[in-house]
Amino acid sequence: MDEENKSVTTVTMRDVAKAAGVSRMTVSRALKKDSPVSKDTREKILRVVREMNYVPDQMAGSLTTKKSGFVAVLVPSLNNLHFAETIQALTEELETCDLQILLGHTDYSPDREEELVEAMLRRRPEAIVLSYDGHTERTRDLLKGVNVPVIELWERPTAPIGHTIGFSNRAAAAEMTRALIADGYSNIAFLGEEADDWTRGAQRRAGFRDAMLAAGLSDHRLLQTGKPPMSIEDGAAAVPLLLDRFPDTDAIFCVSDAPAFGVLAALKMAGLSVPDDIGVAGFGNFEVSRFATPTISTVIVDPRRIGAEAGRLISGLRAATLPTDVMQRVDVTPVAELRQSTKQMDKPKNPH
Repeated sequence: MDEENKSVTTVTMRDVAKAAGVSRMTVSRALKKDSPVSKDTREKILRVVREMNYVPDQMAGSLTTKKSGFVAVLVPSLNNLHFAETIQALTEELETCDLQILLGHTDYSPDREEELVEAMLRRRPEAIVLSYDGHTERTRDLLKGVNVPVIELWERPTAPIGHTIGFSNRAAAAEMTRALIADGYSNIAFLGEEADDWTRGAQRRAGFRDAMLAAGLSDHRLLQTGKPPMSIEDGAAAVPLLLDRFPDTDAIFCVSDAPAFGVLAALKMAGLSVPDDIGVAGFGNFEVSRFATPTISTVIVDPRRIGAEAGRLISGLRAATLPTDVMQRVDVTPVAELRQSTKQMDKPKNPH
């Protein structure tokens, strides 16, 4: 059995005490903010705690059931409709098995995610669900050390921690790029975010480059601006810079629909016609892409299904109707759809 499928024993306070050469009571006292333990001893214990990835159990000693009754859910954004729909569908599924969610907001910060994972684990959730945008090494260690289901959403990681529900953002972006190429575009630019190496946006950029190079086209038209998640304003502000740097651009593929809408607005203000002068595409099938004028070509995803699949997986593992020692991989495949913001050369056009 490979390493990711091995059962893992949770580190206990007894293990920490033994490694530090102190009593369990001393460990317990050292973990308190106003600790009476000497500075040197406390620092030694805290070092062992970190090295062993020990998470104190805040529910220890409770007279209630050992089951916490909640699932820890971490999302990078609270105002993103996709994550809201995912959480809603997940909640609906979990309510059928009397589970509630405890929600954490990472704000696209790996360090913040690490803090929240540790805080959630102290409360002994029955499962941990988190959107994949890359994790710190300590987050991975913490999650590998728990004996409850860990489910990563919105990506198909190459090195998953546990179960995964989602799709390859790289493959999805490559599909959209191929669709743009088939639509007659060749000088395509990709607009993404700064400092995004750990995000799904970086995977989308990689997919764009894969498809361009496979088609024998240049992948050098890349612009990164704005912090994740990229906004409508970021997209609009990027247009003058992008056109100045790459004046031969005939289509702009944006990391998501929000900046694509901003790009669309800025191109109109610059007197350029979409799609006649330049095409625009986004990612996500957000409402703004469906009601823009023209409608924006995008990659259609299914956030509700991702949430529902996560809930059904947790329910099945909890009821033992699914094997607990097999890592589940659920694909929720997206679809690239060309709309009015691109030429749609495969569709008949009205004569002028």
